[in-house]
Amino acid sequence: MLTKRIIACLDVRGGRVVKGVQFLDIIDAGDPAELAARHAAAGADEIVLLDITATHEGRGTLIETVRRAARQLFVPFTVGGGIRSAEDAAAVFDAGADKVSINSAAIARPELIGEIGASFGAQAVIVAIDARRAAGSSDPVGNAEVYVSGGRKTTGRKVVEWAREAEQRGAGEILLTSMDSDGVRSGFDCELTARVSEAVQIPVIASGGAGNAQHFAEVFEKGKADAALAASIFHFGVTDCRSLKVELQRAGVSVRLPC
Repeated sequence: MLTKRIIACLDVRGGRVVKGVQFLDIIDAGDPAELAARHAAAGADEIVLLDITATHEGRGTLIETVRRAARQLFVPFTVGGGIRSAEDAAAVFDAGADKVSINSAAIARPELIGEIGASFGAQAVIVAIDARRAAGSSDPVGNAEVYVSGGRKTTGRKVVEWAREAEQRGAGEILLTSMDSDGVRSGFDCELTARVSEAVQIPVIASGGAGNAQHFAEVFEKGKADAALAASIFHFGVTDCRSLKVELQRAGVSVRLPC
């Protein structure tokens, strides 16, 4: 049985970690470096930091914020937001990241996936997909659409098709966020996650909707996810990674328990 990964996410705006519901109603959650250290110490397998307004504001990643967080970490560290070139990726790696996550820039210029992979390896390139079900469609999951610019703009592209293309272009993982489920803590979109997981051979990270251990167990089984990501339940003390992993192990999910 493959070990499932639990990932803590830091959505950063203006140098602070924030969290919202369905990409709206944003509230402050704390300092990135402090939260990164806390979640790693509690047993997170990886930390993801997403500079969520970089693309919308037309700027690069907040490198000093990345550097401060990286100094606190002893687990794999992924950074996304504002990475538009292999040179941008290099700056993020130099600041301490182990992987980069690209979203809007990959849609705008899909060749970027291969360019970063050629320099740093496919394992270092995560393609993030912000997805919303196609309301009113006869197949709202199969016709789910890709959004960019922090969920502000639709692309007209279908999620499953884009995931396949991202893999073909050299992505090492897919980070799939359900915008419909984001922040509501009612469970991951297992059906959408399963569609993407079945369509690609690379690992899929499920994001959006985590509220309790059962939600994680469901997305690993029904959604066929390789990893699951959460933010607010960790930031605001609903649970921590250690407690979550203990519950998952009791439920029969293979996870790496912290020492």
